[in-house]
Amino acid sequence: MTDDVILYHRDPRYIPRVAAVHDMCGYGKCSLTAAIPILSAAGCDVCPVPTALLSEHTQFPVYTFHDTTDLLGEYLDAWSATGIELDGVYSGFLGSPDQVAIIQRLYREYPKALRLVDPVMGDAGTTYPTYTAELCEAMGALADGADVLMPNLTEASILTGRDYPGQSLTDGQVTDWLEALLALGARNVVLKGIDRGDGAIRNYVASAEAGASARIELAHDKLPYMTHGTGDAFASALCGAVLAGRGLAKSARIAGEFVRHAMANTLNQPQHEHRGVSFELNLGELTTLVR
Repeated sequence: MTDDVILYHRDPRYIPRVAAVHDMCGYGKCSLTAAIPILSAAGCDVCPVPTALLSEHTQFPVYTFHDTTDLLGEYLDAWSATGIELDGVYSGFLGSPDQVAIIQRLYREYPKALRLVDPVMGDAGTTYPTYTAELCEAMGALADGADVLMPNLTEASILTGRDYPGQSLTDGQVTDWLEALLALGARNVVLKGIDRGDGAIRNYVASAEAGASARIELAHDKLPYMTHGTGDAFASALCGAVLAGRGLAKSARIAGEFVRHAMANTLNQPQHEHRGVSFELNLGELTTLVR
C-alpha cells in the first residue's frame, strides 16, 4: 500500500456520531469503558449500544454476565423514530449470535456509516469464556463489507478457520494471513500484535484495492509486560483517528503509540495486573488530532 487510505473526510467544525456496539463492564478497562472516553477525546459523539452488562471483565475469577439482546430491538426502534444519524458503526464484544443481526440492521439503516469491526473473540490462542462456537461463527458475517477489520491473530484464526499460529509470523506468513482476511470481504484489514521476539510489536495494514503484498508495517517498542484491555483501547483510538480524518495506517500508528504510552502509565496504578490499561492520562494525545 503505497498511499495511506483516508476513509473519512472531516469538517473540523463537525462532531461525527458513532454507534459503539460493545459490552459495558462495571470494573475493568475495556469495551464501552474504553470506547466512550477514547472516542470522545478524539472529538466524536459516542452513542453506546450495550451488548452485555458485566460486573467485571472475564479475566477476573468471578464476574456476572447479562446478555442484552432482548432489549436492543426496541432500543434501535427508538433511535429510528428519533431520526438519529450516524457517521460510523464500531462493533466489538457481543453477547450472543443474534446480535450480529442487530449490527447488520444498523448497516441497513445507516448505509453511509463507516463499518469499523473489532471482532473481539479471544487472545493468545484462547477464546473468551462467554464466546460459544455459534457466536464465533456468526461474528464472521461482519467481516464481509467491513471498512476496517481489526483482528488479533487469535481472532484471525477463528475468522479464517485456520489453526492459531502463535504470535510470530514471517513476512511471507503475514502476507498469507492478510490475503485470507481480505478474502472474507473486508475493504481494509489491520492485523494486530505480531511479536517476533525482537523487542517490537508489529501491526499490519492492508487494503483489498492494493492487495496484501502492498501492506504497511508499523512497529512499536514492546514493553516487558502485558495488561488487559489494550486491544479495545487500540481499536477505539484507531476509530477515533480515522474519524478525525487521518489515513488508516496513520491512525493505526497513532493508536499503537497511544496504547504504548498508556501501558507505561498503567504500571504505576494499583491492581494494574487485573484492572487493565489506564489510558486516562494519555487522552490528550487524541484530542490534539482535532485541534
